[in-house]
Amino acid sequence: MIKNKNILIIGGSSGIGLALADLLSSSNNIYIASRSSDNLSELNAHHITFDATSEILDTSLLPEKLDGFVYCPGSINLRPFKGLSVEAFEKDFQINVTGAINSLKNVLGNLSASGNASIVFFSTVAVQTGMPFHSSVAASKGAIEGLTRSLAAEFAPKIRVNAIAPSLVNTPLASKFLNNDTKLEKANERHPLGRIGSAKEIAQATAFLLGEESSWMTGRVLQLDGGIGNLKT
Repeated sequence: MIKNKNILIIGGSSGIGLALADLLSSSNNIYIASRSSDNLSELNAHHITFDATSEILDTSLLPEKLDGFVYCPGSINLRPFKGLSVEAFEKDFQINVTGAINSLKNVLGNLSASGNASIVFFSTVAVQTGMPFHSSVAASKGAIEGLTRSLAAEFAPKIRVNAIAPSLVNTPLASKFLNNDTKLEKANERHPLGRIGSAKEIAQATAFLLGEESSWMTGRVLQLDGGIGNLKT
């Protein structure tokens, strides 16, 4: 487990970001930049009010050196392609890609000052495995996977860049797909391992990518999806 590091989590007030902050805050300096500070009162973390899609992050509130950067905001907009407007695609791209680029540009100097920093993005299993009704989210997250590999090549060897591509995870973002027992049971059954993922499991994988244990790993997209992306049972 990583210790004594300065970690910036964009969008860490719920879901995976909150689980990651909870996992790391006791032994690291955690900075959470998000629109809301809800759920953070019990954490040993610094909150910065920030909307990644429209604001410039005030870096004066951050340490000069950042060892880790995690971008958590995302969208799950599952609709038939014919029912998705161009504006819906643009909105998903704004949340998933432009927000990540905007946030990272603000703190690239801080990450470079570390000399051994790690960046973690989030994709989706639907990029690797074609799934109906996922065209908008898969298009924007596909861009994240391309960004991950490109930046990993550009920033090596001083900054590592990796991504995690999960399947459905039990978070507030996914709540509308899991809000009754029938939906939850069907979601569980679709995965070869018999269940959906938890925010804590994704947080643990993120911590691995931030730490020294993954120091020889960059430009990779880690499939963490209960087997649904590669297995047919």
